[in-house]
Amino acid sequence: MTVTKDESGREGADGEGDIPGGDRDAPGDGYVPSPRRLERERHKRARARRASAIAALSTLVTAAVLYLVVVSAPGWARTKETFFDGQYAREALPKVLEGLWLNVRLLLVCGAAVLVLGMLIAVARTLRGPVFFPLRVLAAAYTDFFRGLPLIINLMIVVLGVPALRLQGVTVDPVVLGGTALTLTYSAYVAEVFRAGIESVHPSQRAAARSLGLTNRQALRFVVLPQAVRRQVPPLLNDLVSLQKDTGLVSIGGAIDAVRAADIIVGRSLNYTPYIVAGLVFVALTIPMTRLTDWVTARMDRQRAQGGTT
Repeated sequence: MTVTKDESGREGADGEGDIPGGDRDAPGDGYVPSPRRLERERHKRARARRASAIAALSTLVTAAVLYLVVVSAPGWARTKETFFDGQYAREALPKVLEGLWLNVRLLLVCGAAVLVLGMLIAVARTLRGPVFFPLRVLAAAYTDFFRGLPLIINLMIVVLGVPALRLQGVTVDPVVLGGTALTLTYSAYVAEVFRAGIESVHPSQRAAARSLGLTNRQALRFVVLPQAVRRQVPPLLNDLVSLQKDTGLVSIGGAIDAVRAADIIVGRSLNYTPYIVAGLVFVALTIPMTRLTDWVTARMDRQRAQGGTT
């Protein structure tokens, strides 16, 4: 074995100084970075600062151009008075936030119901054997119908049509009926997401489970479904984000949510600023869920690239 000197002048065996992450980089061993490495790190930091400065300047220029285009429009003065009045915004914000609590409750209850119903429909569509053919047909018809039916029409039919039937023991509460319509529509979409996840699990997984003595039901519960749900987390979160926004549609039945609270003020004042306030409140509620979805998606992509989660 020959002895060489690295760029810092330290003696060592051939090849030892070139091992990435070796003892050379351990703290307290007297390692001194070479001038070339220091220069490379300075260059990286300078390039990062330059990129940040360019991005900030580009953002400022774009914002300034958009601002000038808007404020120089002929009707800007009237638009500002009608849609961006501070007095009406302060009046509408407490009432909109009070109504938003109804939207949040609808999201929690309907979201849980959608996940359960969607999973049951997906499992029904993937059942094997001729005896389950009618169940598969009904599940497929359900998903086809409610995915094709516009949500607003579904809401009108349920919220306005069910009370017209005057059925004994059936509620006429617009909140309950609106939540039911949301659940019916979104469970059809979520069922297809779950079904795609179930069908993405390789058949060898089920076969291996059966060879270990598990029944078909046990293989589905303990082997197939956990993998299917884990793979479909990002699209499921996207559906929940959409559901959160669409909870505002229950206002068509008279439920006092954030949208309806804004609509009441608009009807009294003929100023549309409360709609802007309600929209911004929904955006503020949606952004954290969207960022969570992006983070989960990126994390799962990294794990798949590293051979982790499949």
